[in-house]
Amino acid sequence: MARKQRFREEEEAAVDMTPMLDIVFIMLIFFIVTTSFVKEAGIEVKKPKAAQAQTKKNANIFIGIRENGEIWMDKRQVDVERVSANLENLLAEQQTETVIIQADKGAKHGVVVKVMDQIKATDDALKISIAGAK
Repeated sequence: MARKQRFREEEEAAVDMTPMLDIVFIMLIFFIVTTSFVKEAGIEVKKPKAAQAQTKKNANIFIGIRENGEIWMDKRQVDVERVSANLENLLAEQQTETVIIQADKGAKHGVVVKVMDQIKATDDALKISIAGAK
């Protein structure tokens, strides 16, 4: 009899952690889904100074152009002909209306224009911004 009573007391004293774990997992899923992921170019460029520089709030896709003409998207080097295909993949993952080009101050103008042409070929409605240092 004493053994049954002791077992019943231990059973009543147990804490059920399942509801708390459910809430934690639901919150985790909520924060993952609502987080806005920014696709960085993956390189550090020396941007030229700009007197009228403005900050864009809604841009999530960055394309970096180095001084030697290398083009970087999503932390990968890409050819200028593949910019449009890579941009389509990034736009499928996240919708944005602005693409930011981070060109090194020594980058050739022709490479920047080719990248801009590839962006417009992907979606003519996309806005293109050139990143400059403040």
